[in-house]
This record gives sequence, C-alpha cells and structure tokens, in this order.
Amino acid sequence: MHVSPRGENASAQSSLLHEGDRQSSPRPKMNISAVLLAGGKSRRMGKDKATLLFRGKPLWKLQLDVLRKLEPEEILLSARTDPTWRPADVQFVADGPPSRGPLSGLAASLANVRGTHLLALAVDMVCMDEKYLRFLCDRIEPGRGVVPKIDNRAEPLSAIYPEEAAGEIRAALSGTDYSLQKLVGRLVENGKLRELAVTQQQRKLFLNLNQLSDLAEL
Repeated sequence: MHVSPRGENASAQSSLLHEGDRQSSPRPKMNISAVLLAGGKSRRMGKDKATLLFRGKPLWKLQLDVLRKLEPEEILLSARTDPTWRPADVQFVADGPPSRGPLSGLAASLANVRGTHLLALAVDMVCMDEKYLRFLCDRIEPGRGVVPKIDNRAEPLSAIYPEEAAGEIRAALSGTDYSLQKLVGRLVENGKLRELAVTQQQRKLFLNLNQLSDLAEL
C-alpha cells in the first residue's frame, strides 16, 4: 500500500502554497507492510486460535482476507513455528527464541519488513475490519505510526509502527520488562507513535478471543 503523508490534508496543504511557487518539493513516499500476529500459546483456548472457525472460516483466513483488501506492500506471518496453513504468498517470520509473545513478533517483523511502516493485526481480533484499518493507514506520517487507545489503554496489536521504532522494540526485547503498554508509551513520548482515541462505536472492533465461550458470544 502506497500512501502520502497525512493524506486527508494533502489538498489543504497544496492550497497553502504561495501563488508564485509552481514547483513543490517532493513528498516522501510511505509503503505499508502488514503482519498477522499468530504466535500466542492459546493456553486458555486449549488449541491453536488461528485454526478456530468463525462464521465458517478459520481465523487465520479471515484476518488474511482483511489484510489483503488493503493491498499492502507485503504480508508477513509472525509465529513460533511455520504453520501448515500458511498460504504461499505470505512470508513466515519466526519469533527469535525465547519468544516474548507479540513483542518478539513485532521485533522480528520490523527486521524483515520492506515497507516504511508495519501494520500489525492479531489473529484473534476477528471483529477488526478493512474500513478501520484504512482509517489508521490514512493517518500515518513519515517516521511516525499510529496506535488506537481505549480509555487509558493502548491497543498495540492493531496498530501501525514506523520502521524507526525497531530500535526501541529490540531494546525492550533484550530487557526484562516485555510490557507492550510501556513500550507504546515510550514510542508516543519520542514521537514515533501517535495515539488515536477509539470511539464508543469502534470499541467492538477490538474484541479478542481468549476462550471458546468468547466465540459463542460473538
């Protein structure tokens, strides 16, 4: 996916050019890669979440279908081992041992990404849709991604990270505190992530599956 910085403001910015300035400076291009995070142990679920059926399809296929609609530069799959269900057009990225969950997945994916930004999506966040992910994509900037936030809690598993965040993520992985919330807070403080408040109507998009009973409720 190719986007222009702050796409929604592009026309407004153009109108502010001086009348005599006929040649504007080139805008930096941004390419978005995507990663499906499927490296969880699924302890409470009792089986691999990715293979659970929801609305007649396994979760991994539902989520990859959503990502494909965005037409990203590439699609990566982050997991502990390469699953048999991985489609040929999706690149497997292994978590470096010992795996630290999504943090390991983000670190490994950013180390292999071709795009300037990485859109991360958890395999069990099955209510997330193309419309909202496009909303996120439209709000990235050069060197800066976006992370949704519900009340005081960030949603780092449906966020977009700039390639410049790789250093902080590797540092967190080599430390002793693997909290994604604290990592996101640092990235926001240093300007590499921008928080986006989630509306009441949008909150349902962030529901995730932890137990089999969660499927019935959805």
